[in-house]
Amino acid sequence: MNIVVLAGGLSTERDVSFITGSNVAEALKENGHKVILLDVFMGYDEKEVNVDDIFDRADDVSVKVSAIPETAPDLEAVKASRKDQSDCFFGPNVIRICQKSDIVFMALHGENGENGKIQAAFDLFGIKYTGSDYLSSAIAMDKNMSKKFFINANVPTPNGVSMTRDSRCNDHKKLNLNLPCVVKPCCGGSSIGVTIVKNDDEFARALDDAFKWENELVIEEFVEGREFSVGVMSGKALPIIEIAPVEGFYDYKNKYKAGSTIETCPAELSEEKTKEMQKYAEMVAEAIGLDTYSRSDFLLDKNGNIFCLEVNTLPGMTPTSLLPQEANAIGINFNQLCEKLIEISLKKYQ
Repeated sequence: MNIVVLAGGLSTERDVSFITGSNVAEALKENGHKVILLDVFMGYDEKEVNVDDIFDRADDVSVKVSAIPETAPDLEAVKASRKDQSDCFFGPNVIRICQKSDIVFMALHGENGENGKIQAAFDLFGIKYTGSDYLSSAIAMDKNMSKKFFINANVPTPNGVSMTRDSRCNDHKKLNLNLPCVVKPCCGGSSIGVTIVKNDDEFARALDDAFKWENELVIEEFVEGREFSVGVMSGKALPIIEIAPVEGFYDYKNKYKAGSTIETCPAELSEEKTKEMQKYAEMVAEAIGLDTYSRSDFLLDKNGNIFCLEVNTLPGMTPTSLLPQEANAIGINFNQLCEKLIEISLKKYQ
């Protein structure tokens, strides 16, 4: 097949997306496909190009990727570096190249990648893509909205409130929230802008930091416990993985720097808790309509209570990513996983 692996974009997770895209592109090439790794925002060239034979020139067209920086990207600098200086989210020739593909492998993360906007545009252009549709993606990306779906589906989740910049309140007591609590951007990812607040003085500073990224936040009561993640493919849960950061919590640095976490798959849980957590992951996918693949994050407190934190519609596929480890635990290697994600995604077009 002719496959575009779409990465980059204008998101705080831009750099992470390139590593996902690079890994996926190499795997698909090894599987015998013609693959172009394309930056959705930068595009290819600034003038109209002949796309009829574009996949025969895939290596020349593809983005060259380096290692992930330990800090989030400067998006204003990214915008300034675009040759045509356009504000259009799709870079030059992106749509035309994607229309020549058999399918677009979505290696995007964060805003405008996972929030359904690109999926909706591709639906209008008749472009096939991996992952969930635009509506399910939009619901899952919005932590306040997805939290309502968790509650409606009887999936336990930490108590929390939403806050906008206009409704800002620096007193957590007026929000009926106990400390410690967790402040995070509503639609962000990779734990960027997330702060665990332990005292009154930290609360306002945490709001300041989170509002740098978005105009809406979700603030939840902090649940102390073990961290887990559960992938779901075609409605069926994969083996559970436990994530134990060497220090701190599972933030941007710990997620993408090798050796920053201890990850165990299958997780060391009782059979009862394993089935319970996997069932919750399947319930989340069904409730939101994530019928291709997803990955849900959970906490298990000291009393054995399970809490769902969020769900990811386009899980990372980096060397340290969780979904590939979970798939590998049941004998699906990385190349096979990439192929399977395409296979199950194409079913929605049949």
